[in-house]
Amino acid sequence: MRSPALPTTLRSAIALLLGAATLTACSSGPAAQDAAGPAELTVWIMKDTVTDGFLKDFEADFEATHPGTTLHVQVQEWEGIGQKVTSALASKDAPDVIEVGNTQVAQYAASGGVHDLGDKAAELGGKDWIPGLADPGKIDGKQYGIPWYAANRVVIYRKDLFQQAGITTPPKTRDEWIADTQKLNTGGNEGIYLTGQTWYVFAGFLWDEGGDLAAKGADGKWAGTLDTPQAKAAIGFYQQLQALGRGPKDADEAKPPQAEVFAQGRTAQLISTPGGAAAILKADPGLKDKLGFFPIPGKSAGKPGAVFTGGSDLIVPESSRHQQAAYEVVKALAGDKWQTAIAKEMSYVPNRTTLASALSGNEGAAAMAVGAANGHATPNSPDWAAVEADNPIKQYMTQVLTGTDPGAAGKTAGAAITKALSGN
Repeated sequence: MRSPALPTTLRSAIALLLGAATLTACSSGPAAQDAAGPAELTVWIMKDTVTDGFLKDFEADFEATHPGTTLHVQVQEWEGIGQKVTSALASKDAPDVIEVGNTQVAQYAASGGVHDLGDKAAELGGKDWIPGLADPGKIDGKQYGIPWYAANRVVIYRKDLFQQAGITTPPKTRDEWIADTQKLNTGGNEGIYLTGQTWYVFAGFLWDEGGDLAAKGADGKWAGTLDTPQAKAAIGFYQQLQALGRGPKDADEAKPPQAEVFAQGRTAQLISTPGGAAAILKADPGLKDKLGFFPIPGKSAGKPGAVFTGGSDLIVPESSRHQQAAYEVVKALAGDKWQTAIAKEMSYVPNRTTLASALSGNEGAAAMAVGAANGHATPNSPDWAAVEADNPIKQYMTQVLTGTDPGAAGKTAGAAITKALSGN
């Protein structure tokens, strides 16, 4: 699912490719009725994922290389899309290919209406897939979602303030990052703007420590895991970094919009998707040519910090009449040609680490691609959306940052996560 924590600019930039099916000649059965020859295919695409030009080029190329096959690609609005996809999967007239948020795959697969494409993983270069896209698409050993594209957070920084502080190269490790941020947090400058509830950033620190937000037990039940030593270490590092700025402890990055805060002061760093730079420049065009990007540093120089991978996977409904032809659409969109095209045109991270060179020359996207190699997703439970609805992780973070014992706060938050994942 697209995280509500992602800024509006990213939501527009990585909106999902989905569309409404309007054909009346639809499937009346599952894959057993698959037609191997020419077909009319319906592909659902979300608004603003790609440009109209990209879609037209893809349609024309696909139809030219698959004679007799016609694509009907239509664009959907975000509002209400979850229920629409769920209803379509339960019907006999689902579209042939649907693009869904990477963390939504478990929710849709739980309905039994999504086709397992695990036998195609090797052909699609699965060994090189970005983990944050591939892992959420795999449930109980079956690959329901095929990775399409990704986006994740990086550090946006002021090159001029780094230069003034005598910092010639961006930090590579957490220790270097703290040391540099301390240098930057002087002379009226703010070392970093980081709010107390930017929970996807905290999740990255937690994954770096070997922990997670929740875990699935041997009994198949999920439980929150914020009362662990790993969580304590992660929130401790978050607290250390957050203290080197003036971000509020009881708000997230949207309240107020962090790009505007960054533009209005002398803030040296901001954790955001590269698209956040556009919002910064809109607020202060004078910062043009002063912004740089680097991956979130990890615990060691050889590995970037873990990041939440936002993005999308492609699924094929069980009720598609043309599953073989539908797979050809997935194969094309996930293949080298169109992965390279979407990376260059939309500045997305391709679905495979071997295609990272497609982003050369784009500083922000290139930094994002480095981080994507250590990408993760939220716990792969079909009920995860219930956690985000009230989000006890945010409450836990604020409590710890304002003095509550991490163990006690983690136990309370973990219990709330467990309850939300129980489906009750």
